[in-house]
Amino acid sequence: METIYLNTPVGTLEIKGDIDGLAFVNFIDPEESESKIISESLQNTVQQLSEYFEGNRINFKLKLNPEGTFFQKKVWQQIKDIPFGKTASYQDIANQLGDPKAIRAAASANGKNPIAIIIPCHRVIGSDGSLIGYAGGLHRKKWLLEHENPVKQQSLFN
Repeated sequence: METIYLNTPVGTLEIKGDIDGLAFVNFIDPEESESKIISESLQNTVQQLSEYFEGNRINFKLKLNPEGTFFQKKVWQQIKDIPFGKTASYQDIANQLGDPKAIRAAASANGKNPIAIIIPCHRVIGSDGSLIGYAGGLHRKKWLLEHENPVKQQSLFN
């Protein structure tokens, strides 16, 4: 498993993966220096994330290989289906899984998402529209949502 670091406008991402796919993308504190050498298996990931942060990519086309339970993977698939510039609530995710009472389990699985941004857990918000629960920090969640939908989100979260 290869590990690299990518500097972004909202902090450093630690990225892990290999020929089997991308396993981990998360913000780290304190920040690391950006990797100067990027393995072939992670070059496409770095390119697509860079395009995302430049505002030139709304969908990722990467082979993913996250580790998790069957339920977690089902939740992450639901999260992956949230369109760019849109949000969904934890209740929406539970409903889509067919069990409205699974809201806490869905929230827990969302919090364990090992592939930030690409599995866009930052797009999951509270039922009341509040910004809650982002492992990378709420300031990053707010930035990512504003980056994806600047007009709508700036008026919502100021």
